[in-house]
Order: sequence, then structure tokens, then C-alpha cells
Amino acid sequence: MLKLKFQKLHSTVVDSVNATRIIDFLFQEGVLGAEDLHVLQQKSDRRQQCRDLLALLHMSENPEAFVKLYLAIKNESHLQWLIDRVDQYNDQSVTTSLQQKLNISEPTGVSLHIVELF
Repeated sequence: MLKLKFQKLHSTVVDSVNATRIIDFLFQEGVLGAEDLHVLQQKSDRRQQCRDLLALLHMSENPEAFVKLYLAIKNESHLQWLIDRVDQYNDQSVTTSLQQKLNISEPTGVSLHIVELF
């Protein structure tokens, strides 16, 4: 669910988040490996660094990746407004969006199972 919420807010996150502390937190939590950390730290453009971080997380098979991203952002008091925006997306709006992407006309046990994976 958080993965889709962050996808919906991608531009806002890229424009608003200085990823340096977020990257350090995600490395500390084991979401990012040493190679990913090194590559991200080499980025001089703040927005590109954040874009690359989000892309890595979207490609990650780590089921905790977006939970840890949420926690990392939540630790930044000046980004509380972003946490509020993430929280504003209710489960029904995200589920509806996911169903549209998957071309599912009615909620089914299958779609709910897929939603749980996010």
C-alpha cells in the first residue's frame, strides 16, 4: 500500500526531500546495501539522488522498503506535512487505483491479495 502511495507522490517527494539522511537511515536499517549507498552518495544533484533512491526502492524486493522509507521521513520533523499527505491517501482510493491499473472491475480476493503485497 505504501509503495503505491509513494508512487502517487513521487514528484512531491523528489521536490521536497533531501535524501542524504534518508539514505543513511535506509542503509542503517538494511534496506540499502553498501553498493547502493555508495552510488547514491556520488550523486551531486539532490533531486536526482532522490529519484534514484525511489527507483531503487521500487525495484527492491524488500517488503519493508517503503515502511522504512515512511519511518525515515517521519523522523524528519520538517517533513511532517509529507507524512500527512501520505496518510491522506486512504486504502480505498489506493485500492481503486490499483484495480484500475490491473483492469479489475470488482474487488476480488485476488486483488486484495495483490494489494497486501504492496
